[in-house]
Amino acid sequence: MDLDAVRTFVAAAEAGQFQQAAAALSITQQAVSKRIAALERDLDVRLFTRTARGAGLTIDGQAFLPHARELLRVAERADASVRPGRRALRVDVVNRRIVTAGLLQDFYRIHPGTELDVVTLDTDVDGAIAAVEAGTIDVTFHGVPAQQRLPGAIRAVRVIDEPHQLLVGPGHPLACARAVTPWQLAGHRIRMPGLDARGEVAAYYDELATAFGVTIDVIGPVFGNEALLAEIAGSSDLATLVGEGSRYLWPDSYDLRRIPIRDPAPVYPMSLIWRGDNPHPALIELRRYLDSRRPDSPDTNIWIPKWEQRAASRS
Repeated sequence: MDLDAVRTFVAAAEAGQFQQAAAALSITQQAVSKRIAALERDLDVRLFTRTARGAGLTIDGQAFLPHARELLRVAERADASVRPGRRALRVDVVNRRIVTAGLLQDFYRIHPGTELDVVTLDTDVDGAIAAVEAGTIDVTFHGVPAQQRLPGAIRAVRVIDEPHQLLVGPGHPLACARAVTPWQLAGHRIRMPGLDARGEVAAYYDELATAFGVTIDVIGPVFGNEALLAEIAGSSDLATLVGEGSRYLWPDSYDLRRIPIRDPAPVYPMSLIWRGDNPHPALIELRRYLDSRRPDSPDTNIWIPKWEQRAASRS
C-alpha cells in the first residue's frame, strides 16, 4: 500500500477539503485527487463523496480512517527505529554494576532528552567488536589488548582507567587500613567466583596476580553478588576486589569496608568501541562527555597490564 496515498487520505479526511489537504502536504490539489483515486482503486471502495462544500467520508472511508492513522504511526516508528538521531543509541555497558553503567547514567542526567537503549552483552572483547561491526549495538566498553584485531570500520579509544579497591568485612586483618598496596594482598584470600576465564578480563587478572603474588580464588559455585557480600561480612580472612566506580548495596549491619589500593594503584583500562561510520549524534555527544571525564593529569603511580602499555607505546 502506498503510504503517500494513505497520508494524503488522512490529511483530506481531517481537512474535509482536497484543497486544504494539498496545502498541508505542499502538493497540488490535482496530486491529492490522483493519490486518493489510486488508493480507492487499490482498496476497491469509494473513500470520499464529493460535495459542493468539500469531501466527506463514505462509510468505507470512516471504517478505513483509524487503520490508516495506525499505518502511519507504525511507519513512523519503523523509520525512527533505524534512523540515526531518531532511534535510541544502543550501548553495551557490560555490567550494570560497574563504572560504565554509572558514567552512562551521569551522561543521561546531563542529556535527559537522549534516547538510550542500555544492554549487557555476555561476551568478551572479540564478541563485543563483532556486535558493533554487525550493528547489533552502537558502542561498547572493553579492555582492548595490543594484539587485538580491529576490523577496518571499528574505532577504539581508551576512555576509562578504573582503579581497584579491596572489599573486606569488619573482622578482616586489613579492615582498619586507610589504604593498602597490592603487595599487601599477597597471602590474603581474594574471592572472585564466576570471574570470566576468557578474553581480556582473565588476561588482566592473571597478570595482576603474577605481578604481585596475589592468589585469586575463582573456584566454586556462583550464588550472586549478594551472597558473596554476606560471606565477606561474616569472614575474618575473605576479601574481594571491586572497581572504584562499581555500585554495590548491602545492609548496614555488614559493616563492609572499601579500601583503596595504592602505590601502585592497579588500573583496569577500558576503551570505547564504535564504528567509525556511525553518524548517530548521541554517539558524538557521548564521546565528548567521556573525554571530558578523563583527568587532565592522570596519576603516574599506577599499574596497568603490559598489553595496555604496549598499546600506548605503539600509538
